[in-house]
Amino acid sequence: MDPNGHMRHSAYADYAADQRLVLLAEWGYDIKEFARLRLGPILFREETTFLKEIHIGEEIRVDSRLRSVNDDGTRWSITHTIYKADGRVAATVAVDGAWLDLDKRKLTTPPAELSTAFRELPLYEAPVK
Repeated sequence: MDPNGHMRHSAYADYAADQRLVLLAEWGYDIKEFARLRLGPILFREETTFLKEIHIGEEIRVDSRLRSVNDDGTRWSITHTIYKADGRVAATVAVDGAWLDLDKRKLTTPPAELSTAFRELPLYEAPVK
């Protein structure tokens, strides 16, 4: 929490990151599998848009949607929408990322199954204003 009694700004990014790890683990790519593959996700950009306050003890839900993925799966963009318990959008966290070869410290192509899993994420549609 911040001094105003709201969830601190960096916690939104933490919830989005946790959601990405949950998705990856559901697809069979947990921390141990990434270590075995010597592969890891990295971010180039992370942008949070704050819309509604979240207070201490308030339940939230995080939804992840694919914005884009290139043909070989090396680069991707996801938008995480953080919802309040009443269904209102509290924030969005947009990230652009890629895959890093942990030994060469260079960008690399992910396993085909991981690239396919990304493509199966529901597509993000910006809210109509």
